[in-house]
Amino acid sequence: AEAAAEQLRLYRRDPEGWRGCRSTGEVAVSWRPSSEFAGNLYKGEGILPASPQNVWECIKPVAGGLRTKWDQNVKDFEVIETISDTVSVCRTTTPSACMRIISPREFVDVVVMKQYEDGTMQSAATNVEHPLCPPQPNLVRGFNYPCGCFCIPVPG
Repeated sequence: AEAAAEQLRLYRRDPEGWRGCRSTGEVAVSWRPSSEFAGNLYKGEGILPASPQNVWECIKPVAGGLRTKWDQNVKDFEVIETISDTVSVCRTTTPSACMRIISPREFVDVVVMKQYEDGTMQSAATNVEHPLCPPQPNLVRGFNYPCGCFCIPVPG
């Protein structure tokens, strides 16, 4: 989990190579080739008219959190094992997509949540196997490279 958090901090600090691919009035999505796997990294950025704490409540990876209520791509989120007050092993399930052409998925990740001195909050995760969470027969087991979210306070 710590390695995933550090990798995300490195991505955040390195502005090189990001190319815009989609933008609305609220969100800008960029991509760049990954140095870890044959594919691309994607990031979405936006400023929300809310306190950092309220935004964090909507995105933080916790069982019973708000993410399953607003994010159509997250069907369920459960904690498999709590390692510490900031680290846990979690299982996320996603619904089928594209008129069921894409099967429902499950992801098992080790997740860390951090808060920094400047008020930034971060969740970071990466794939892990866990004996209490074997693959389910009706779901495709997905694999996450380091991924996560930053909630960064801005003036005003």
